[in-house]
Amino acid sequence: MTRQRPRWGLFLGLAATVVVVDQVTKAWLVGRLAPGEQLEIVGDLLRIVHGRNDGAIFGLFRDQAFLFALVSLVVVGLIVWYHGSAGRSTLLSVALGLLLGGAIGNMIDRFRLGYVVDWVDAGIGDIRFYTFNVADSAITGAFLLLIIITLLPSVTGRRELNGSTGTGDA
Repeated sequence: MTRQRPRWGLFLGLAATVVVVDQVTKAWLVGRLAPGEQLEIVGDLLRIVHGRNDGAIFGLFRDQAFLFALVSLVVVGLIVWYHGSAGRSTLLSVALGLLLGGAIGNMIDRFRLGYVVDWVDAGIGDIRFYTFNVADSAITGAFLLLIIITLLPSVTGRRELNGSTGTGDA
């Protein structure tokens, strides 16, 4: 079996789309709502809230935005390197493109603002999920795809060798 070339166009195009949509939605939010202000979309179930996260995932490690921005630079480099060297599949390029776009979207906020702008708030009453943004959604989607790729290799076209020597000779 020959190795396919990386799908750079798909990978970079998807990453760029995520970054643009993420930054545009955050700019819209910042221009529309003051920090802490909210707008109900579907009653209490779904709201737009102007939130600021100066920590990491789920607000952990507060006041460390610059450190996480530097870590993000390393993560971005690793994602690009892995895409260039890993086995090829369209699904892997999609997953890594989403991951790259999400990492860059939040990294831009951390370097530019010192915090990440979050705005999607879902829940019922006082039972709320953590507020998130487009970049966070892309990262979550990427992780789900990577889990699928790992657990179901047939989805990406990879097959187990099933005891063959792997030489490709019949």
